[in-house]
Amino acid sequence: MFVVFLNGFALGFGLILAIGAQNAFVLRQGLRREHVFAICLTCALSDAALIAVGVAGFGALVQAAPWIGPLMRLVGAAFLAVYAVVALRAAWRGGGGLTAQGQGALALGPALGITLAFTWLNPHVYLDTVVLVGSVASQSASPFWFGLGAMSASFVFFFSLGYGARLLAPLFARPQAWRVFDTAVGRVMAALACKLLVM
Repeated sequence: MFVVFLNGFALGFGLILAIGAQNAFVLRQGLRREHVFAICLTCALSDAALIAVGVAGFGALVQAAPWIGPLMRLVGAAFLAVYAVVALRAAWRGGGGLTAQGQGALALGPALGITLAFTWLNPHVYLDTVVLVGSVASQSASPFWFGLGAMSASFVFFFSLGYGARLLAPLFARPQAWRVFDTAVGRVMAALACKLLVM
């Protein structure tokens, strides 16, 4: 079961590695040390809830319609392949960078509202957590442990991003670091796509 847990962890971590609006906001708040714990916890719990829905729902759905599993595996592989191409293209082009915005401090309420909006209003989060993680979990030896691994990845990632932001600030100011980062993300996504195709 530990191997299944690690597979879930790897997929979950790989899916949230790319810097998007949600991660950029968490990083920004971490750089400014504003409501870091509450924001990281909100992101991680939201992911956990969506992953639980995907794992629970897809298990029952695949039993009722066995053809759904292979179909979703192909869709997931295609999505990951596109994700990999986008990341590798960004690495090739370079020019990325992320700096803390010089805005005033946000109160806890508005900060959590923005966090929830970035999480729940992003259509990709449903594809990543509910559809992709749910479909891959349904093909694993233990969907429960696979889902738990993916959930754990969310907690590790968001709290590492939020609290590690101050240490990473000088690195994220350099475009060359983003090329390395995007290359790593692209390779992880490509490897996961290949793994889905050979399952």
